[in-house]
Amino acid sequence: MVLFGTLMNGLGILIGSLIGLFFTKIPERIKETIMSGIGLTVIIIGLDMGFTSDRIIVVLLSLLTGAIIGEWLRLEDKLNALGGWIESKVQKPTNQSLVAQGFVTASLIFVIGAMSVIGALDSGLRDDHEILLTKSMIDGFVALVLTTTLGFGVVFSIIPVVLYEGLIALFATQIESWLPEAFLNTFIEDMTATGGLMILAIGLNLLNVTNIRVANLLPIIITVGLISAVYSLIV
Repeated sequence: MVLFGTLMNGLGILIGSLIGLFFTKIPERIKETIMSGIGLTVIIIGLDMGFTSDRIIVVLLSLLTGAIIGEWLRLEDKLNALGGWIESKVQKPTNQSLVAQGFVTASLIFVIGAMSVIGALDSGLRDDHEILLTKSMIDGFVALVLTTTLGFGVVFSIIPVVLYEGLIALFATQIESWLPEAFLNTFIEDMTATGGLMILAIGLNLLNVTNIRVANLLPIIITVGLISAVYSLIV
């Protein structure tokens, strides 16, 4: 089944989040240290991904165009509003900002990255779910830790993860017939490098070093494909 890996990824996040709910009462100082550890780990992942592609011009143009579109659409405000709306529907609105932060932060961490794209492509192109199954275990653990610090808002990140990976997997079942393999490989490298910078920004935000509106960079996922294609035709 094409969507098997995607569904298992969502299940892993769900299980990790539910387990994490039992550990929300741990002392604040421990939560802060745990969050710092997550932030540092996310930074390492982002840096590793960022060096994947040597086509820096593609990465730069993708970031610039994606940021302009995201700021114009005010995606971060919309995601935060969605998190607040979810909070208002499930419990008293006492801590909406934390729920929104959990939803947005977890969604960005789980959606952005090489494993999401490559894993979904493998599911669609080769019916191979190994990458997404591995990602489901990693995401489950990260969801557990995030839930202990950011609360149950993390569990709602399942929705964008399943939609994002599922659409890529379904699209990949058709993409191989009209896109050359060489372009796909180059595109994945560019996507990985660009996504790595977004992951790096998330890590810096988790450490409170910066306050980058990472959600407003989400259009990069689309612009990197377009710019990568144009660059490959020109160069």
